[in-house]
Order: sequence, then C-alpha cells, then structure tokens
Amino acid sequence: MLEKHSLEIPKKGDFLIDKKYTLEIGGAKKGFEQIKDIENSYLVVDTDSTQNSKKIPLWLFGFMY
Repeated sequence: MLEKHSLEIPKKGDFLIDKKYTLEIGGAKKGFEQIKDIENSYLVVDTDSTQNSKKIPLWLFGFMY
C-alpha cells in the first residue's frame, strides 16, 4: 500500500513535504543560506556524493520509484 504525502511550495526553500521537511534544490556548490533557519531542512544537490548529512545527492531520489 502506498502512503500519501503532502507536497507544498513554501516561502523559504523549494519544497515542503508533509508540512515538516523543507528541501532546497541546487548545484554542487549550493549553500544553506536560504534554509539556514529552518528546522528539518535539507539541500538536494547535483553531485555524486557528500560528507554532509544535511545534503542529499539528487540521484538518490531515483531509487524512490
């Protein structure tokens, strides 16, 4: 059974999932400036890997299908 999730466009960040997780999308050099004050916020970046637990490589979202 598939779970249903909400997806919104917030004032800060690019996406708000389930009214809890804020995602900011950007390139490999994207910084946290736009979402630095937001709890449960993450950068989704176009890179192969990252050492930062608050940055998620964009390609990992392909595994969600």
